[in-house]
Amino acid sequence: MDPELLTGLLIGGLLLMLALGMEIGAAMGVAAMVGLLCVDKPIVQLAWTSWESLNSFTLLAMPVFIFMGAVFSGSGAVHLLFAALDKWLGWLPGGLAAVVVAANGVFGAISGSSVAAAATFSMIAYPEMERRGYDSKLSLGAIAVGGTLSVLVPPSLILIVYGSWENVSVAKLFAAAMIPGILLMLMLMMTVVVMVKLRPEIAPPSTPASWKERFAAVKDLIPWLVVIVIVMGSIFGGLMTPTEASSLGAFMALGIAWYYGSLSYKMVRDAALSAARVTAMIAYIIFAGHLLSFVFQDIGATAKLSEAVLGMDLGKYGTMLAIVVLYLILGMFFDSMAMMLLTLSFVMPVIMKLGYDPVWWGVTFVLLAEIGLVTPPFGLNLFTIQGVLPKFSVTYIARASLPFLAVMLLMIAILIFFPEVALWLPNRLY
Repeated sequence: MDPELLTGLLIGGLLLMLALGMEIGAAMGVAAMVGLLCVDKPIVQLAWTSWESLNSFTLLAMPVFIFMGAVFSGSGAVHLLFAALDKWLGWLPGGLAAVVVAANGVFGAISGSSVAAAATFSMIAYPEMERRGYDSKLSLGAIAVGGTLSVLVPPSLILIVYGSWENVSVAKLFAAAMIPGILLMLMLMMTVVVMVKLRPEIAPPSTPASWKERFAAVKDLIPWLVVIVIVMGSIFGGLMTPTEASSLGAFMALGIAWYYGSLSYKMVRDAALSAARVTAMIAYIIFAGHLLSFVFQDIGATAKLSEAVLGMDLGKYGTMLAIVVLYLILGMFFDSMAMMLLTLSFVMPVIMKLGYDPVWWGVTFVLLAEIGLVTPPFGLNLFTIQGVLPKFSVTYIARASLPFLAVMLLMIAILIFFPEVALWLPNRLY
């Protein structure tokens, strides 16, 4: 069969299966199987691909980091984190909304899950913000977009998978995400301040806590800071690989749960099952994505598409703009992991020929994936918040997120024009 025709049929069939409601992993697997049969490849390729794509020491960090985040969530420490940050940051205009953003940044350094962050702060933060008289759009926007920080701030599950797929150092990726993650968190907090300054009626006047209350709250911040500093410090210092550091972090999380008196067999079992379920789901998508990528590379579709994009002669920044727009559109319909695995084989050759660093692209892609979490019709954070707070529609929550989305687009532009924002730290450390 003609390679161009086969490529069109496979992509068309994949989109049709997705439109009919088939899960992304299954749809990619079926498309890949049809492709293997059409190019007359042995079915044993399934076994080779599954072994090559999943036999990775790097990927072992993924279930352990998920377990660590689940233990922290189950320990009750998130409530204490939110209350402690309120003491320190509550004096800002729109204090609680800024606290939500900051708490998501800290929570992301433990959990790596945007959906978990959105659900957690919808339950913890929104009722308190509603009680104090905050505008619902400000509250929902801060929760929805603040939750996306969990995808960028290390340890990020997407960066772990990306590093394993592209054979890029996960430690370098984590280092590259640190400064953009902190900068984005500060920009989102500043957005809250500016919004409240322009429209004071959307948030009540802030009441600063006393210094005695602030110092008393430090003890609730220490467990988070200790785990983050030790886990990330051991990775950046070259003492441990991300996989080894994740195991240390999980052990420390269990110790903190014991300290708070919440360690139990049920909590550990639920955390382990959560890690197993999420890992199994991601692992199947990785396998199916690798298999489909093998088919596209075998029929020459990857090289031809990359050459066609570069042949459009849009220039370096014009081509990057086209890629950004592509991902913004895809993010409306695909979850971040599936979007990455579907497109990497086509996009990476273009990125490399444009002269961009693969470490830089990993961080930039995560930012694009973050936007997809809060854009309808399939933004996961929107549905998560709507599930916790059913009185608000998905459309209403999406509209509430718009001012914060503009800041995320600005952050992407900063990374494109000033790549050193992401590359400075890994270049210094390694």
